Amino acid sequence: MAAAEPGRTNLQDGASVIAGAIFDVDGTILDTLSIWDQAPERYLKSMGIEAEDGLGQTLFSMSMQEGAAFLRELYLPDLEEEAIIAGINRTVEDFYFDQAPLKDGVEQFLKEMKQTGVKMVAATSSDRRVVEGALRRLKVMGFFERIFTSTEIGVGKRKPDIYLAAAACMGTLPAETWVFEDALYALQTAKKAGFRTVGVFDAYSAEDQEKIKEISDIYLKKLADFDGFLKKVSRMSCSR
Repeated sequence: MAAAEPGRTNLQDGASVIAGAIFDVDGTILDTLSIWDQAPERYLKSMGIEAEDGLGQTLFSMSMQEGAAFLRELYLPDLEEEAIIAGINRTVEDFYFDQAPLKDGVEQFLKEMKQTGVKMVAATSSDRRVVEGALRRLKVMGFFERIFTSTEIGVGKRKPDIYLAAAACMGTLPAETWVFEDALYALQTAKKAGFRTVGVFDAYSAEDQEKIKEISDIYLKKLADFDGFLKKVSRMSCSR
């Protein structure tokens, strides 16, 4: 086997190289979307406000800052956006700190990818504090070189800024960087920005699975078979 270029790892004979990987957190690594589906309604209810139906889905693709701005405009004009974010985080933090589980197979998948020398970062629309709390409790924080959040980047995943920042941090090009996501809109964003995409099944995106399969370079029912993933990458390389 030829030697890998600096900063890259050869997957196997005849395969291309994978320079870096960007992992979404909620719905891809952590099984947490159920709490986020309910969080805005729970928060507003604690303030004595009845939310519109489907509010969680409306906010799904927004960053925390964008979601807070939306809630402020519709429901909470007297509160600053930072206070709204803090309130929502209080609503979900116990779940992250004490209960949020890894999705099946994730720990071993990350461990095996780390052993190959591939650089890994996480990119999340959730607040850093709750995400890091869950990842530390589950002992997977050490797999990632850095955590990127949409709030700190300034825009949600309907724009590619968070993926581009993550790739720049790793020193990798989009075309050799793989983005693991469960949400169709995020996969579409990454794909348009030139990243390789891995669609990961989550029940909360069940209605989008056919479209996710179409747009993804590789589709996985779950992150549980790292060798199988490498074989799919290799077949893609050989077919070029």
